[in-house]
Amino acid sequence: MELITILNQCYRQKGFVYQDARFVDQHGHEIEVSIVPRKGSKANCSGCGKSCPGYDRLPTRRYEFIPFWGFKVFLIYAKRRVQCGACGVVAEAVPWARGKHHLCDAYMLYLADWARKLSWKEVAQRFRTSWEKVFHSVEYVVNWGLEHRDMSDIMAIGVDEIQWHKGHRYLTLVYQIDSANTRLLWIGKERTEATFHTFFDQLGEEAVKRIQYVCSDMWKPYLNVIKERANHALHILDRFHIVARMNKALDEVRASEHRAMQKDGYEPVLTRSRWLLLKRPENLTQMQDTKLQELLQYNLKSIRAYLLKEEFQHLWEYVSPAWAGKFIDQWTTKVMRSKIEPMKREAKTIRRHKDLILNWFIAKKAFSSGVVEGLNTKVKLTVRKSYGFRTFKCTEIALYHVLGKLPAPELTHEFY
Repeated sequence: MELITILNQCYRQKGFVYQDARFVDQHGHEIEVSIVPRKGSKANCSGCGKSCPGYDRLPTRRYEFIPFWGFKVFLIYAKRRVQCGACGVVAEAVPWARGKHHLCDAYMLYLADWARKLSWKEVAQRFRTSWEKVFHSVEYVVNWGLEHRDMSDIMAIGVDEIQWHKGHRYLTLVYQIDSANTRLLWIGKERTEATFHTFFDQLGEEAVKRIQYVCSDMWKPYLNVIKERANHALHILDRFHIVARMNKALDEVRASEHRAMQKDGYEPVLTRSRWLLLKRPENLTQMQDTKLQELLQYNLKSIRAYLLKEEFQHLWEYVSPAWAGKFIDQWTTKVMRSKIEPMKREAKTIRRHKDLILNWFIAKKAFSSGVVEGLNTKVKLTVRKSYGFRTFKCTEIALYHVLGKLPAPELTHEFY
């Protein structure tokens, strides 16, 4: 079976004919396949797509195709220029490559598919190509997907930030968290109000009006923008962020008390007790549980803070928002009398955001930022897999490609 027969079977080009195939050794083992226009066919304008009379020809160009059995394959074609009444004298459009790309569409889709599984450097090494070609392939697929994705079915969104590069540099990430569809919707630099406003501007008023639920943490710029741009939606503060803040306050109490006990010459009973106090009781090992029971015999601020933290966990067992609200009132009152400053600070925060916390119960516990945290883990894995990205553009393209669930151009044949 000849190579041209295979190409005609899996990658036929309307209006064009594969003329011949040959081995070349100019840059190693390569195969060149010449393409010519089918007799009587007219060229199409690359601007408007209409058939136009010919004008002249451009120099021959090589378009890189999917490798066959370790051989690089190039399609060889000299583009025609056409005289278009609307666009002027322009190069014709060819069905196997877009614009000025030197990679065939099939090859770009092939590389982009592998780039979801491997780092871009590994894909380049595996297929003996360059990192830049892999990047441009992913960029092409992502841009096509962003232009053709459907944004009309968004009912619930979650917003969060992740640290990007060293220092206090962050990315704002917005996800769709519907039960039927979880995907990355948008990426923005920094975590300011202006950044988050850009998301709503790009989404459009009609799509924003269809949003019914918004999940976020307590970052003030996010709260302000959600109140201004999506006030019609039920805004939910998720339990994950609340518990994380409380654990941080508890750890602050423990560390401060441990230093004070060491300074005053007391027995360092809080040594290696950090994870005993932060972990859920059911997740402790037998040895850790034994040591925790010993610690509970002491009248320490750390132990009182731990008991308050564990008592707060009962909140999530409520079903009724009214009863959950009463529990919050009772618990915060008890904390304010405890004289444990970090816990009092968190109690004030919970009082201030009480209504947003109760929205979780109003939504029947159906939406939370747990999905967002899971997607954030995938974001960090994608960045770590490539040992980081130097520019925001590369990061943006990589994350859309892996987490965006974007549509891809269709081919007449799958090569993988």
